[in-house]
Amino acid sequence: MMSLNFQAEKHEKMLIERSKRCTVRLGDVSDKYPEGSIVWITAGKKFTPKKRLYTAYLDKVRVKTMENLTSEDLGQQNPNIHSRDELIADFERIYKKRITMNDTVTVIYFTEVFG
Repeated sequence: MMSLNFQAEKHEKMLIERSKRCTVRLGDVSDKYPEGSIVWITAGKKFTPKKRLYTAYLDKVRVKTMENLTSEDLGQQNPNIHSRDELIADFERIYKKRITMNDTVTVIYFTEVFG
């Protein structure tokens, strides 16, 4: 089974609260996460044990530029981020490199699977 892992503690909290229903990943990772896949939603830093939070269905996977992210994309990614500039600043902290509006991102919408 594939996993969609989240390293930041703030994301783990949002996932547990079910307020995060989408992730924006830098680059084109659509081949790694095909639409319609079932994945484990996990939390944990690189090279450490991961905690499985729940199983999810990948509803929609879209490759865009940072400039083309919608307010829905931003709100589902993180309800506390209200603009592409705020997301870019967050990504620059995470990836430790300069991010521009022209950078490619993959937007992955997911829904918890029960049962």
